[in-house]
Amino acid sequence: MAKIDTLFRYVKDHKASDLHMLQGLPPKIRVSGELEVIKDHPVLTEESMREYLYEIARPEQIKKYETTGDLDFAYGLEGVARFRCNYLKQVWGRGAVFRQIPDKVLTIENLNLPPAVAKLAHLRSGLVLVTGPTGSGKSTTLAAVIDLINRTYRKHVVTIEDPIEFVHQNKMAVITQREVGQHTDGFAEALRAAVREDPDVILVGEMRDLETISLALTAAELGLLVFGTLHTNSAAKTIDRVIDVFPAGRQPMVRTMLAESVQAIVSQLLLRKKDGKGRVAALEILVRKEGMGNMIREGAISKIFSLMETGKADGMQLMDVALMDLMKAGTIDGEAAYMKAFNKSTFEPFRAKPDEAA
Repeated sequence: MAKIDTLFRYVKDHKASDLHMLQGLPPKIRVSGELEVIKDHPVLTEESMREYLYEIARPEQIKKYETTGDLDFAYGLEGVARFRCNYLKQVWGRGAVFRQIPDKVLTIENLNLPPAVAKLAHLRSGLVLVTGPTGSGKSTTLAAVIDLINRTYRKHVVTIEDPIEFVHQNKMAVITQREVGQHTDGFAEALRAAVREDPDVILVGEMRDLETISLALTAAELGLLVFGTLHTNSAAKTIDRVIDVFPAGRQPMVRTMLAESVQAIVSQLLLRKKDGKGRVAALEILVRKEGMGNMIREGAISKIFSLMETGKADGMQLMDVALMDLMKAGTIDGEAAYMKAFNKSTFEPFRAKPDEAA
């Protein structure tokens, strides 16, 4: 058993989402969004960090870490969980952050995701983007959608991830999971190959560069269902973010491709629950509707916002509406909603007064 396994069990037992290890400090865990020190654990030294980190990494991974100062991979502890591992070097020495991935895929029902998200699993083709900052639960949401496809359809699903987080067992579908750095050199290379692997659905773990985005758009145009993630915080503004990746001369063509292929954009945030027991997702949802293609071609973001405001019957909602619903349900408090809201003035009256916060 690796020495770090004891810490991973501690993470699991304390219902933490992350384990932070920095040379010169004792380890810390993140519980319900807050960092807590692991009590009675000594300060991490260079020697103890090497011992913890090197034991679970392969020789070629250690070489990459020592050469570049960064490393990403996944590690599974049977009976406990899988962990997304990120090694780094920082001003005080070595460091690492480990994100706990549940040992089984959470379903759409488990996550209490809205029906509009469940409908994404039943699309036949097109591009679906799930966006949000790092740690907002994008991978968890996408894994739930892939799981629904897996339980419902006889399809071939190819996932390209860095690293593989949720491991899917074949049910009705056949699922091929490829990890960047281990099974393929990069997202673009794997995506180019995936089109020739008779897929029905492709999941691109991160659309981080022009080539990957371009290939994803082309795959969607070919009639495949493509899921991808981006680090944006608004469903409507995601469209312009994708287009801005391309040189000016290509942008009109890309705008047309997006107008024809985008089926939905889900923007997600995670917020601490009012009772302090865990976190909850707030979702902004844009789904394809008549006229949306023309809005994308025209770059009419204001019209897309209006479409979302009036599209509740189609499952659409703006982030501020999602935050208000969570606040009114007593799931989150006014301060949390205010901090994440786009229109702060709407939530100002619900913030705790100074004497209440004391």
